[in-house]
Amino acid sequence: MMYSGGAVAQDGEPEDVIIVSGIRGSLTSALNEKRAAPSLVEVIKAEDIGKLPDQNLAEVLENITGVQITRTAGVGTGVQIRGTNDNRVEINGVSTVGSGTGRGGISFEDINAAIIAAVEVTKAPTAKTIEGSVGGTVNLRTIRPLDLRGPLIALRAQGEYSELSDSISPRFAGSFGNRWETGAGEIGIVVSGSYTEQEATSFRPRVDRDVVVPAGAAVTASGDPGPTTPFLGIQFLNQELENFEYETINIAGTLEWAPSDNLKFYFDTIYNDQERRQDSSRIQASGVSSLLLNNVPSTFETVDFGTLDGVDFGSIDAAETGTIQPNLAVDDDDPNLRFSSDVGARITTSEIYRAGTEFEVGRASVRLEGSISTSDTFSPDLSTTLNFINPNPLTPLDGTSNDNAVPFIYDLSGGALTFGVDFDSPFAPTVSDLLDPNNVVLDAITVGRNRTENEEKAFRADFSIDTNDSYIDALISSIDIGFRFNKTSTAFDQVRSTFGTGDISASPNGALFSDLLVPGPSNFGDFDGRELAFRNFLLIDPNRAFSDAEGTLDALQTALATTTGSIDDPTFVPEGSFAVDESTFAFYTQANFDIGIVRGNVGLRYVDTTINSFGNNVAAGVATPVMASGDYTELLPRINVIADLTDDLVLRASWGEDINRPDFNDLSLSINFPTGPNDAVNIGNPNLAPETVTSYDISLGWYFAPSSVVSVGFFHKSRTNLFVAQLEDVAVDGMGFRDITPPCEGGGIFNPLPDRNVLSDVPGNGLCVPIQTVINDTAKTTQTGIELALQYDLSAFEDTLGFASGFGFIGNYTYQEFGGGEATNSASTRGADIFDASTGGSGPYTAVQGLLDFSKNAYNVTLYYEKYGISARARYTWRDAFRTLDTAGGATLNSTLGFPVVSESRGQLNASINYAVTNNLDVGVEAVNLTKSEITQSCVNEGALLCFQGLPDRRITFGASYKF
Repeated sequence: MMYSGGAVAQDGEPEDVIIVSGIRGSLTSALNEKRAAPSLVEVIKAEDIGKLPDQNLAEVLENITGVQITRTAGVGTGVQIRGTNDNRVEINGVSTVGSGTGRGGISFEDINAAIIAAVEVTKAPTAKTIEGSVGGTVNLRTIRPLDLRGPLIALRAQGEYSELSDSISPRFAGSFGNRWETGAGEIGIVVSGSYTEQEATSFRPRVDRDVVVPAGAAVTASGDPGPTTPFLGIQFLNQELENFEYETINIAGTLEWAPSDNLKFYFDTIYNDQERRQDSSRIQASGVSSLLLNNVPSTFETVDFGTLDGVDFGSIDAAETGTIQPNLAVDDDDPNLRFSSDVGARITTSEIYRAGTEFEVGRASVRLEGSISTSDTFSPDLSTTLNFINPNPLTPLDGTSNDNAVPFIYDLSGGALTFGVDFDSPFAPTVSDLLDPNNVVLDAITVGRNRTENEEKAFRADFSIDTNDSYIDALISSIDIGFRFNKTSTAFDQVRSTFGTGDISASPNGALFSDLLVPGPSNFGDFDGRELAFRNFLLIDPNRAFSDAEGTLDALQTALATTTGSIDDPTFVPEGSFAVDESTFAFYTQANFDIGIVRGNVGLRYVDTTINSFGNNVAAGVATPVMASGDYTELLPRINVIADLTDDLVLRASWGEDINRPDFNDLSLSINFPTGPNDAVNIGNPNLAPETVTSYDISLGWYFAPSSVVSVGFFHKSRTNLFVAQLEDVAVDGMGFRDITPPCEGGGIFNPLPDRNVLSDVPGNGLCVPIQTVINDTAKTTQTGIELALQYDLSAFEDTLGFASGFGFIGNYTYQEFGGGEATNSASTRGADIFDASTGGSGPYTAVQGLLDFSKNAYNVTLYYEKYGISARARYTWRDAFRTLDTAGGATLNSTLGFPVVSESRGQLNASINYAVTNNLDVGVEAVNLTKSEITQSCVNEGALLCFQGLPDRRITFGASYKF
């Protein structure tokens, strides 16, 4: 039996106690709360202690109409509400702060769903609702002890099997709670805790086909003439394996004391300690474009880039299958093979403390509350790259290159990006060669010790005056006023050291550190049985690099000493470090009314914000602190009207305004230089203004039976100052080389760190790279959508249906459109060359960026069964294609031809079944991504040029829970 209710809702008012049991009980309780809410709210309640419908909170939210999610290595991480990522995350009504420098609040993978009793999403705010979201506010609620009807003791033990990593990880959770009558009043306490381990693996192949081969310019490897029309050749192959291992401790505790019926004190604490270890590898075939003119593909596909903003981007042939053979007469060291290992962690400790009191004086009720949310993140990192030196055809090494030619084979047909070493080629190394430490050299090392500290301190006071027996009672039932002050800060310290050899004379041979080398993962084909993959390669031992980073570095330093190279100890990097602090004072007033069948509220929220951004300018090795300040005020009117048309029919209408503040890193005055030659440098914009959002909602719900509803809703959002990512690309010459000296007159910014690789004929480190920044769109944008939902079960027909009366159905569908805006993306340099060839024109090629991670259509369907002790669900979730900056292998707008990549439409099936062995003991199993649905991403347009794939894990969780 689940004791829920009584949690502090978004508006701070205590709920009625509701005892729910099982799926139907939780659905009924959630619908009752939604129906009684003073604004448009969606609620999901746990059907039992620690048993929300999914193991992951992002996947719990996916059950809600209008919510879609994104995943990292198959684990739900990002949540879009009505097509936007810009949402608030709270716990018990208190703001959370994340591990990074954004605004999204605590990461959903950081909190075990087992300690959460209910999830609430406020789509239409009241004046009381804290500002700062576009789509909605997510409030995670824990159990309130004074609402318990009896002692609470519950335990759960589970194991999660991850198929791709072939591992089983433990999960433990427990809750204890009780309330007591004492001479000093009622006292209650609840403590919930969990310990979770998880391993998640995802394969992410990437192919860049972004170089135009002119008509008649290429020949086959045997010298035969090539096509008489232009085509897209391959410039880069990347096989990425993401592997994340989570170890998470969550503790939630609440103490409540009510000395009398009119007075209550409470104290909440949430503690989160997570280590998310990354053990990923990237196997890269680069220098491929050097031999484009000597390796005509075996087959081609015709790529239609479609239209953007009414402009036809044309079509062109692209490489589909073939091999890439070395031609020593043309280029004696390309194409080349390199092995990278990314070993690091995000070690985050988050804490939330909330203390307050609620009391009544006459007709007035008062709540006073103070809270502190903190997040301290340490990010150790040790990333290494090895270059493979092919002993066959071992060309003379001239001391200026780390490369030696390796043949490749690829097959990009059938919607799959498959490639590997062409072992049939006379130039091919053997498997033994690939695994021989003598055939690799150390190319690059990055050591990081970054730290991020986030904090929000807040105090709020809320007053409600009951107007009963007053002359205004006929119109207004109560008046609420209140204020809130918060101070939010973030500080990012970059602590890093990088080393790149640049040429063979500074690259120690693998034999000098062979005890550090281990074979890399060979299971890249396990997801779909692909034959072509890189399966034989060496990496710096990731386990040793993580557990003994200092010893690993010492061994590498010893090897570097043989070539007079060395890597410095990680040091503070002032140009990459920054801090931002923000103070906000908010005041609201709200009138609540209840007149006949109409109830609701009308109010106004005033917000005054001051923000300071701190960074460093570095010139001639000297760091000079810099600062920028700004402030703004906003008036946010909000109206909610609910009409109970009949006993079963409820009409809702809302109108309100909100703001969306820019991420802290987008305001940064400092510059973080990445280590990749194709990676863009993100530069902050301290002049960013907050977005303003005006929202309209109307919905009609028919509550025609217990735990059942049919609803239809319409929403419209008008946004100004939309945040839009912009790319300033880098000029290249006719050989595809970039400028290698500042100040980069052809665009971009000089990055001193990357190995120039094939982007220059001068070996070494440092070159001009693209710039990516965020601006405000100067034109208004709109979002308009329709939401449909149906929830029904057959329990009322037990006499006629028998066992079949245990079935129930939950389904929802969202359609939405985006319009307006004028901030555009422009084709990158390579993209413009491609579109010139595909259209026969000369550009420019631009398109309004619009809203990222925005799907026009989405739905999910859940079929459940609950009878005879069985509780089972199967949920299929589908979302339409959407544009995103989340890509594989470190790709940026520059790599995706200048436009956000398109994630193609995708569905996923999750299922679970539990059985009540006794009234106290349950056993069950849950599967995520049951059908192993993959992710595909296309460049420029849906169904255009296939650029990336994501092959995520199938995970199965099994275990038992016991209630005393």
